[in-house]
Amino acid sequence: MARTPLNEHCSAVILKKLPKKLGDPGKFLIPYDFLGMAECLSLADLGASINLMPFSVWKKLSLVDLTPTCMTLKLSDRSISRPVGVAEDVYVKVGSFYFPADFVVVDFDADPRVPLILRRSFFMTGRALIDVFEGELTLRVGKEAITFNLDQTSRYSTNYSDMTAKIIDVIDMACEEYS
Repeated sequence: MARTPLNEHCSAVILKKLPKKLGDPGKFLIPYDFLGMAECLSLADLGASINLMPFSVWKKLSLVDLTPTCMTLKLSDRSISRPVGVAEDVYVKVGSFYFPADFVVVDFDADPRVPLILRRSFFMTGRALIDVFEGELTLRVGKEAITFNLDQTSRYSTNYSDMTAKIIDVIDMACEEYS
């Protein structure tokens, strides 16, 4: 049986050159502004299939009429909810940038500190770069950029319970089923 000498070409496991396992960064929140509202935070949910806005926020903002929708939402508590409608082309101010987004408007009691949920398409529009290791989110418009420290925005709401997050699955249904 032959012996192999240990040298720099040995397995990374043997040499313990594997990267250190880090913890789950958890949720992250993004500060935004709407005219007529104080600065709030939105939950950035890269797994969400819709941008979500509570009906109370929509009324407070006096936005244009809602577009009717036939979708049904299944909430995290397994209850079924029908949206009030869709608010199209709502401009969300993040820092000095304005980003257009469509929001599904649902009548539910939202956490007043974190009333919106933003999905992947919002981050595509903002050409987002998320550095999970450094804890930074960068949104870009042209050659300008704004960077947020995700650790600071997450700490804003230390009592924020994961149970209050509205996890939603969208169930597309044909409009004929409602007739």
